[in-house]
Amino acid sequence: MNALKALVRKDLILYFSNKRALAITLAAPILIAAFFGSVMGGPPKKPSRVPVAVVDLDGSEVSKGIVAAMAADTSFDLKPTTEPEAIELVRQGKVRAAAVIPPGFGDGASRALFRPNVKKPEIVVHYDPSQAIALAMIKGLLAQHVMATVGKSAFSGASGMRALESARKELNESKAVDEASRKDLQKLFDAVESLQARTAAVEKSAAGKSEAKTSAPGFTMPFETRAAEVTGNANSKYNGYAHSFAGMGVQFVLFMGIEIGVGILLMRRMGLWKRMRAAPVSRTLLLGSRIVSGTLIATMLMAGIYAAGIAFFGVRIEGSVVGFVAIAIAFAILTSTFGLLIAALGKTPEATRGLAVLATLLLVMLGGAWVPAFIFPEWLQTVTLFTPTRWAVDGLEAMTWRGQGIDAAYAPVAAMLAFSAVFALIAIQRFDWEE
Repeated sequence: MNALKALVRKDLILYFSNKRALAITLAAPILIAAFFGSVMGGPPKKPSRVPVAVVDLDGSEVSKGIVAAMAADTSFDLKPTTEPEAIELVRQGKVRAAAVIPPGFGDGASRALFRPNVKKPEIVVHYDPSQAIALAMIKGLLAQHVMATVGKSAFSGASGMRALESARKELNESKAVDEASRKDLQKLFDAVESLQARTAAVEKSAAGKSEAKTSAPGFTMPFETRAAEVTGNANSKYNGYAHSFAGMGVQFVLFMGIEIGVGILLMRRMGLWKRMRAAPVSRTLLLGSRIVSGTLIATMLMAGIYAAGIAFFGVRIEGSVVGFVAIAIAFAILTSTFGLLIAALGKTPEATRGLAVLATLLLVMLGGAWVPAFIFPEWLQTVTLFTPTRWAVDGLEAMTWRGQGIDAAYAPVAAMLAFSAVFALIAIQRFDWEE
């Protein structure tokens, strides 16, 4: 036991003696996590408006109403322009999309509302393929404003009256409609026509009164939605820094594991392992001391990274503190055994470092440290469950912003310890004491 303490103490003194390297090791993940956190959410804030261009080639009351509704929507930063300029804005990335309202859209949309068999007018949405994630939101809001405006016009506007007259004429001439359905549709058209006439009379009588406000009937959204965040604490909001600090903490602590492995190879090259084996200590004790010292260093690094996140970026451990500590320690053990595995499989320090960095970056990328794993395709999300980094990132998130209890820490801890046991077993069996 005294030999183990001495070996561990020696490793800790050597590692922490280089103050500049230690400062860089701590500063790098904190700065990169701060960048990723600010880009991918950061503290809760008002959503930014989506820049969208709109081209009105119709100029009807309907198309003008659609443009006005989009301009009033707080989700859009609307830029009315010409079609060539709109497409160029999309190409330059200055707007996410450009909606082009074609000529004759107002009359065509009103006709299509009453006559489902006619060809519907088409609004072309030119979009930036690098911003395709915003396309569904833009199309949804556009459909909402178009439906509301066209519905209002159908019950009160001139285009709605023309469309109703055309639909009534077609109904009278159609032989495909049975008599009972024809009578029902005629009653519907009569009711709409009566409503149109009443609305027109009200608008005419109020035309000279600036203070008068009329509300024309039409179709509107029959419901409203209220978004409610589900986090660990009902009084807390999601903080994007919680994910970025988990991801960058995992990445840079694993980089420290690479240094452990390369350091072992350098010691072997200098013959230090032979000298140490001359002492009455076993191979297992020598390698075990590196696991213990690596675990302690990794735990302290993770603690330092999260201390900065808590102090300066609002990261909070909303879940089990015991679970968070257990996950951090399990990941520290994983890091030290990973470094030992690198040393066991590597031949020379130079060749090993490059391969180890590549392997680490792949593990970090697949583990969801750079971007959340839910963005991955479904098959890849399943595959990444076989990587230890996925368990580490998910476990740290569960204990921070998700606010889960210690039960949620059991699976990540067990998975990382299982990987650690496999790494350590392979390392001890495969380690070559001579280069």
